[in-house]
Amino acid sequence: MKIAIYGREFQDSVLPYVQQLIDMMAKHHIEIWIYADFYAFLLDKINFPDDIQSFNDITSLPKVSFLLSLGGDGTMLSAVSVIGNRGIPVTGINLGRLGFLASINKEGIEHAFQELLIGNYAVEKRVLLAAGIESVQGEPPKIFHALNDMTILKKDISAMITLHVHINGELLNSYWSDGLIIATPTGSTAYSLSCGGPIVVPGSGNFIITPISPHNLTVRPIVVNDESKIRIVIESRSDSILFTADSQTASISTEETVTIQKADYHVNLIRLKQESFFKTLRKKLLWGLDTRNY
Repeated sequence: MKIAIYGREFQDSVLPYVQQLIDMMAKHHIEIWIYADFYAFLLDKINFPDDIQSFNDITSLPKVSFLLSLGGDGTMLSAVSVIGNRGIPVTGINLGRLGFLASINKEGIEHAFQELLIGNYAVEKRVLLAAGIESVQGEPPKIFHALNDMTILKKDISAMITLHVHINGELLNSYWSDGLIIATPTGSTAYSLSCGGPIVVPGSGNFIITPISPHNLTVRPIVVNDESKIRIVIESRSDSILFTADSQTASISTEETVTIQKADYHVNLIRLKQESFFKTLRKKLLWGLDTRNY
């Protein structure tokens, strides 16, 4: 069996958990492929087997059973961007804080690893966003993908920006705000939630449009069908604004137009059989932890 590992730099306090994982994989004679930058970070901190191999990008990674992301949700999103459209199942061991995506707790690595080895898990297909940023100069559009969300944000602390949002060619609203979030159901528990957006169950076939600090208090988040094509025209006193797609960030001109729709591929997210979206909500958001319930 071949298993890939992806990660980024983290605090030394979680190194014993990483060592535990590597030791278990070596014990079961797993062929380990580790992301090159992560391997360089761990080289003098972890005892690796002699036959470990590294990869720089998805083109240098052979066919693997699945990919393990070591870190928090941000690391998981970065791992998804590395996988791209290869369809490799991915799961995360949470070495960070909240961990909606990286749902395997670091204290439960041994049990989770055994479940993964015997295939006692489900694979959920998660929708991604695809954005094309079109230049007025007629250059080819810049393409971005995101599992959680995409945002358009003002860069400075001066004036708000105005975002004219069209759904399938019809004007939805002109948002006077600090920015706008377009989120998938997977990303509904991330930035969108902190800005007042709803929690949407993965697989429900929707996107969420959530304004960031809108000037009009009657402007609320809205849920639209994920077959919608969302076109955003920008007005700002600044020459450029900030665009993000999960872990990617770009500066775009106010003369450029952003079109967002469902990507033509999905992410295969591994969920252990004892885990579920609702269980994760209860655990991570502390639902039900009230003395009146006991």
